[in-house]
Order: sequence, then C-alpha cells, then structure tokens
Amino acid sequence: MASDQNFVDFVTEQIQNVGIISTKKMFGEYGIYSDGKLFGVICNNKLFIKPTIQGRSFIGNPTELPAYDGAKPSFLIEEKIEDRKWLSQLVKITLQNLPEPKAKKKKK
Repeated sequence: MASDQNFVDFVTEQIQNVGIISTKKMFGEYGIYSDGKLFGVICNNKLFIKPTIQGRSFIGNPTELPAYDGAKPSFLIEEKIEDRKWLSQLVKITLQNLPEPKAKKKKK
C-alpha cells in the first residue's frame, strides 16, 4: 500500500526549524530530507527515522522495524508523531549524527 500525499504533507508540516524539509517519491513511497540530507522514509503511511545512538537515547525505547522488505531497521514513529516539538527535536538530533551524503560520481 503506497503512502498518500495527505499523510506526507502532515509529516512535513510537523517538522519545524530543521532546515528545508522536502520529500522525494520513490517506488510509491517517500524519502524525507532536510537540506538535501535523507533522514527517514514514509512507507505505508508510517514515518521511519534513520537510527542513531543519540536518537535512541532521546526516544528511550524505540520500536525498530524495516520500512520495507530488505530495508535495515529504522525507528518507527507513531505515538509522538503529532508532537511537533518532540518530532522536530528528534529530527535535529538525527541530522546532527548522520554522516554527510556521499558526493555523486559524475557520468562520463
């Protein structure tokens, strides 16, 4: 089941003051970015945030599941998804602790 645009819009509206939030449609689901850095995905109308040690500490006892078959486990955000301040803080923590994206190789 693909995510619907209303849910994607809701999630992006919940995240405040963490850069320019954007989404990119990928195989019927969405990657979610801040200033071009991928920090999570939206799959089946559920938000998954990339795991970090600091994010785990902030959440306390996160639910970790793969967003789709073959994916690595991520933090599933359900109960606090409507808490803008909490969600924004989690995204800030995550972004600070993810490596910078690798530069794309130029095509010949």
